[in-house]
Amino acid sequence: MATSEKIVICRCEEVTYGQLQSTVEEHKCTARELKLRTRAGMGFCGGRTCRMALDRIIESVTSDLSPGDIPLKYQPPIRPVTFGTVGEKP
Repeated sequence: MATSEKIVICRCEEVTYGQLQSTVEEHKCTARELKLRTRAGMGFCGGRTCRMALDRIIESVTSDLSPGDIPLKYQPPIRPVTFGTVGEKP
């Protein structure tokens, strides 16, 4: 396995570049399919960290798909709270 294949792209789900690349080459996935097959982009950050890398991997392997064919959406990592709620004493 090459060094570049060991690079972790999705830190939340610990998905490597090699896993993503082999999945795209095998299944010719869209971004959504890649997310469902590998869980990349489904962690705490909701894809904010790895989404751009996922799109680039798909573009490099499948030239007939554009990154926006089935676009990934951003998910908030947690329920939003106000600063007042965070500062309250129990």
